[in-house]
Amino acid sequence: MKAALRMIYPPQCLGCGGAVDQDGALCPRCWRDCEFVSGCACRRCGVPLPGDAGEDMSGADGSLICDDCLTMARPWRHGRAALVYRGIGRDLVLALKHGDRPDLAGPLGGWLALAVAPILREGMIVVPIPLHPRRLMQRKFNQAALLSAQTAKVHGLPHYPSLLYRTRQTPAQDHRRLEERYANLQDALAVAPRHRAELQGRSVLLIDDVMASGATMSAAAQALLAAGAATVCVAVLARAVKE
Repeated sequence: MKAALRMIYPPQCLGCGGAVDQDGALCPRCWRDCEFVSGCACRRCGVPLPGDAGEDMSGADGSLICDDCLTMARPWRHGRAALVYRGIGRDLVLALKHGDRPDLAGPLGGWLALAVAPILREGMIVVPIPLHPRRLMQRKFNQAALLSAQTAKVHGLPHYPSLLYRTRQTPAQDHRRLEERYANLQDALAVAPRHRAELQGRSVLLIDDVMASGATMSAAAQALLAAGAATVCVAVLARAVKE
């Protein structure tokens, strides 16, 4: 039966739709254009850095820290990203987010699960960045929650998709200056009262699809810590980089 279905519906490349050997894979051309974050990366925000993976730079604990994270307070402890947000990586994020392709969350969430493995802690819970109800109605699903569900499933961690909520609908962050991005998210995220008891003293893995300035992650991490979380680590499918 499975072989017959493969003849009718052969596996397609996640990026271009071309033929591949197995489901959830990229063809050789798309693989070359998809920038996975490997080697040197900032331990705080996941942005790729030049140099060798074993090289010590900047961090007080000998870890790699980018210039932005050295000069900007980050309320979370560690961060990871699976992809760079350009080329095929950007195309895949946009297809999941705006192209009505929730089927991509399985394989993309698997990539994210691999990326976060080094920062997981015992007893950690997985929480996605929420959408405002109006935006959720328009989009029909929360792409961050799909990714976090897959990550939690791979690692056998508790998943709390409704732990955080939006207190108000915020305008899009695109084309805003750094300080405007942070002001836009001020007090826009909060912990749902029904989940406060479950959050007390827990380590949280906070997940979103993309990180640019880190303003959304900062607002969410501050809300989690204020409500009783012990520590927060962050992870995104794709990390925007400066050209």
